[in-house]
Amino acid sequence: MRHFITTQDWSRAEIEALLSDARALKSEPWQPLLRGKSIALVFFNNSLRTRTSFELGMQQLGGHAIVLEPGKSAWPLEFEFGTAMDGRAEEHIAEAARVLSRYCDLLAVRAFPEFVDWSLDRKDRVIRAFAEYATVPVINMETITHPCQELAHAMTLQERLGTDLRGRKYVLTWTYHPKGLNTAVANSALLIATKLGMDVTLLCPEPAFILDERYIDGARQNAREHGGSLAISHDIERSYEGADVVYAKSWGALPYFGRWEQEKPIRDRYKHFIVDEAKMARTNNALFGHCLPCRRNVKVTDAVIDSPRSMVIDEAENRLHVQKSLMHHLLKPPGAAT
Repeated sequence: MRHFITTQDWSRAEIEALLSDARALKSEPWQPLLRGKSIALVFFNNSLRTRTSFELGMQQLGGHAIVLEPGKSAWPLEFEFGTAMDGRAEEHIAEAARVLSRYCDLLAVRAFPEFVDWSLDRKDRVIRAFAEYATVPVINMETITHPCQELAHAMTLQERLGTDLRGRKYVLTWTYHPKGLNTAVANSALLIATKLGMDVTLLCPEPAFILDERYIDGARQNAREHGGSLAISHDIERSYEGADVVYAKSWGALPYFGRWEQEKPIRDRYKHFIVDEAKMARTNNALFGHCLPCRRNVKVTDAVIDSPRSMVIDEAENRLHVQKSLMHHLLKPPGAAT
């Protein structure tokens, strides 16, 4: 049994196989590959693209999706052991994951950090607990990483630039947001771009905004193994110069994790990190990407996100195709052909 918690657990060859299958499913969407199969989609947080694409994806493959919202449409869950459950939680993960595994062939979980203590949140305890107690494959629909978004991003880059992305300059740029946000998409963009062998620059305002060392180290390892590189920069003009891809995302500074009001005066100094026409003019006619949702004229100007070089809608569409590929791969018998 295989889980999909992070792409770091999957080889480059395995990722390429998922993407190849996704391209085939994009050209012929309705295939009964998962007829009679089911997936439980467990949402601890809101969703637009993730919920829609997983529900439709399973339907297009002939299966059925069930949406559960702990604390709303399902019982609130407890994840600690040795705790008297005399509070809000009605059910323990040890029972819930095993029961859902008896009903469904796949489980998928979306659970953002609690934004109190990064040393605890970086353990990713919710999805890890599901993976520990489930007896069917578990898919990460976004926690402290967003591996499904990684697959869609990789597919879109290959559609626009070709399957061999080595030597392409990729800029992952921090952008302003009025609130401190999860680092999940930034962590994931860093991992997948380096796994594809790209020359990656992490552009952020100052050292406080550098991502967790786990993802920096993972990206460096990927670069060594796949022929790319990783640089960290605080220089806007130099970073944009000659870029082939500009991927924008807001994230909070980890030293202020959970204390966003203390971070806010620092963050407010860097509104000029917005992706605009002047910055894009320094690039090699770069593609622009963002995972969505995106605050226009805060993170990126209308002119950039609406330009022909913007790939935000293509990437959102490709969530559907890569997730269908993923579900199919996880449920294929060992050794079976795609």
